[in-house]
Amino acid sequence: MTGILAIETATEACSVALWRDGDIEHRYELAARQHNQRIFAMLQDLMPAGLDGVDAIAYGSGPGSFTGLRIAASAVQGLAYAADLPALPVSTLACQVHTALRLGLVSEGDYVFSSLDARIREIYFALYRIENGVAVEVQAARGDAPAKIVQASMPEAMIGLGSGCNFIEQFPDRVSSALTQVHPNLLPEARDLLPLAQKALAAGDVQRALDVQPVYVRDEVNWKKLPDQGKAQGKKS
Repeated sequence: MTGILAIETATEACSVALWRDGDIEHRYELAARQHNQRIFAMLQDLMPAGLDGVDAIAYGSGPGSFTGLRIAASAVQGLAYAADLPALPVSTLACQVHTALRLGLVSEGDYVFSSLDARIREIYFALYRIENGVAVEVQAARGDAPAKIVQASMPEAMIGLGSGCNFIEQFPDRVSSALTQVHPNLLPEARDLLPLAQKALAAGDVQRALDVQPVYVRDEVNWKKLPDQGKAQGKKS
């Protein structure tokens, strides 16, 4: 038996999922600014017996809410370290594409512009293509002002996902004219981390608990790994 626990808290949605040999159980709530209070209650409800039967822990690694990403990374670090389990980082933007795929909003061969509102007059975005039922990255995630999101490899048609699409009127004409559909209210769910997590686990592409960290896109944001947490930030002069 193979089991994967998945945690996604990068947006106002808070969700967890458990995959065991094809069977999926999940919990999902809209819990803006309450992730820290809800995540462990959801895990307890999902897995009252703890991590028995879990072989790895997948998490939405970002980009997304700074606080939300820290909550997921802290939870995964603690659980993976305590149970000596590998971690499986999955892009939140790629997870969002798989949520859309599960809901029938995108399909095989589509180019997908996955985005999130970065809350600082910028958006996070990445470009994917659905190939053999999997979101394949065409352009890596980055953050920028909506008016500056010109892409290096611009398809003639693509589907827009996520809260970043609320700024479509500010997009360059080249981008907005290529968006044939937009779904700005879509939010990523933990169960949609699982297809990419399963692929990573099969390939041995895993992290140690000590290496778990969010992907913020912006270089100025730092995350303390387990050995560094609790250390002084610097000596007084």
